[in-house]
Amino acid sequence: MNGPPKVALLVETARGYGQQMLRGIIRYGRLHGPWRFYLTPGDFEQAVPRMREWGGTGIIARIETPRIAKAILDSGLPTIALDLSDKQLDTDHPLSQLSEVKSDSVGAATMAAEYLLRRGFRQFAFIGIADRVWSAKRQEGFCHAIEKAGFEVHVYHAPKSRRLRVWEREQPRLAEWLSTLPLPIAVMACNDDRGREVAEACHVAGIRIPEELALIGVDNDDLLCELADPPLSSVVLNAAGVGFRAAELLDQMMRGDEVEPRCLIAEPLSVVTRRSTDMIAIEDPDVVEALRFIHDHASEPIQVADILRQLDISRRNLELRFSHMVGRTLHAELQRIRLQRARTLLLESDLPVPKIAVASGYATPSYFIQVFRKEYGTTPSRYRRELRGDSA
Repeated sequence: MNGPPKVALLVETARGYGQQMLRGIIRYGRLHGPWRFYLTPGDFEQAVPRMREWGGTGIIARIETPRIAKAILDSGLPTIALDLSDKQLDTDHPLSQLSEVKSDSVGAATMAAEYLLRRGFRQFAFIGIADRVWSAKRQEGFCHAIEKAGFEVHVYHAPKSRRLRVWEREQPRLAEWLSTLPLPIAVMACNDDRGREVAEACHVAGIRIPEELALIGVDNDDLLCELADPPLSSVVLNAAGVGFRAAELLDQMMRGDEVEPRCLIAEPLSVVTRRSTDMIAIEDPDVVEALRFIHDHASEPIQVADILRQLDISRRNLELRFSHMVGRTLHAELQRIRLQRARTLLLESDLPVPKIAVASGYATPSYFIQVFRKEYGTTPSRYRRELRGDSA
């Protein structure tokens, strides 16, 4: 390969997931480049450049149409695909031989389900998008997790025809379906864009969020989440980390290394709580108050004794009721929230581990490392390196 690598990025820039993935790819290119990039800003529909004329050496692409698939295959260049469909993954399909990046859709949906279950909901619904493999996987994961907990899921069947998908036509249909749901209910939307649409349809149907319907999306697209009314809670995916790893793999392929087709996963990291789920469907007021206190003060060095002082109640009394309603002890819930915050800071910031320990509510870095290692089987520093790809 003569000169710097030239990589075509057929990745949607209009969505937070694609933007974060691009950040990871660009970070690798800066560290190991220079790399030059071809990029067409826009949504899922992309265009393949004239790779031979441009001198392209590699491609990372979401392959939405047969035309794009043919252009990529005809180029003969090292390629990593994003979220291949079941049809494209069939062994007889030529795209099945490509390395792939995909989000852990089942894992993200399971995290959303567990989050809503912890908040005490007993009625659930899922709203996806037709003909998107990741949406179908998220529906599957959400339904499995909720049904495993002993509850059923109401599933909205999105229209498949382009004419009915136009939002002006679909909105009244979705609003009518929402009005048939039992309330209060917790709803998972397949992504943040869909979550914003669900919020709009709820307003049309006269359903209050979060008082009557709690709503969560996926991708944690800051702009879309804040544009929703009220702001949308969302599952964070490690898109930047998987983008870095995808660029590392493509670099090996462009250098001519023999690389077996590989599947790289964007793992779910945590849930960012915003107003759309800011309620707890638990009837016991002491348990609700304990949960609120934990969530509001977990980043401070509080102990279980501080929770008990806040409620003026005996530990045994509260522990029994809390464990019955939430499924964990007060201490376990406090540790869970702190570790969740620590994981987010490890992956989304460059703060050193001692500062992350303090920001997550731990009295000392050594105790934080001990708790983290026990929970995840690795140290915070190694966890950060492995998921962000910094070891490259």
